[in-house]
Amino acid sequence: MATSIRLAPEIERRLDFLAAQTGRTKAYYLREIIEQGIEDMEDYYLAADVLERVRKEQEQVHSAADVRKGLGLDD
Repeated sequence: MATSIRLAPEIERRLDFLAAQTGRTKAYYLREIIEQGIEDMEDYYLAADVLERVRKEQEQVHSAADVRKGLGLDD
């Protein structure tokens, strides 16, 4: 999938420099950045969504003691 983004001039200069110094393409580094960053973003935004549901009492919450008891770990 082809996607177009606009980078700040300083970021583009840094990306150009990195690509020139390493012999890799800018596209290579952009893919790497996205692949490494998307997991962190998913973790953050999905967790924030759950936290908001907990605060609104729309998400069930269990204590560690209840979970251990339910799993039979305290026997």
